[in-house]
Amino acid sequence: MAGRFITIEGGEGAGKSTAQAFLVDRLEQRGLSVVPTREPGGTPLAEAIRQTLLSVDGEAPVEMAELLLVFAARAQHLAKVIEPALAAGKWVVCDRFTDATYAYQGEARGLSSGLISELETLVQGARRPDTVILMDMAPKTGMARARSRGVLDRFEREDATFYERVRQGYLNRAKLAPDRYVVVNAEQDLPSVQRSLDELTERWFDVS
Repeated sequence: MAGRFITIEGGEGAGKSTAQAFLVDRLEQRGLSVVPTREPGGTPLAEAIRQTLLSVDGEAPVEMAELLLVFAARAQHLAKVIEPALAAGKWVVCDRFTDATYAYQGEARGLSSGLISELETLVQGARRPDTVILMDMAPKTGMARARSRGVLDRFEREDATFYERVRQGYLNRAKLAPDRYVVVNAEQDLPSVQRSLDELTERWFDVS
């Protein structure tokens, strides 16, 4: 079976990491070689950029600098991790990708979706996720979860309006590409979320 590129999206505290670990385990149980990774990050350079973006210390990047840093990390991640894995027939399961950029830097920060689209094509070429799993949750619930984990990063310290815009940005993206997006109600209990993910994997293999 050819490699596939799966991304998991959602706002703060939506359970992306938990969903990623569950999905990777399910795919590996089927005998697949799976590469779990994340954005920003995935390589030493991209992880250093991540720290710059999330840090609450020092100078915060302005909106345009933030956008360019995100795509700089993505270019490195694609070249060093994602593309080689897919070329080798592996499945890549990534915690966030470019849909996050449209939601955070686009919808929430107010940067042009046209500009993001230009950078997307420049950096990614034709590469897009085969499936985007959106862990959808009310921002109030997600931020309560995020705060319970301890120290908040720079993005987790935004106001409620910012998170509402992020959620709306994601939902708008899902409406534009219903064939690529799978929206999971992340406010369900964990067994229900896992059943949703199991149903998704069954559909993948039913059509493969």
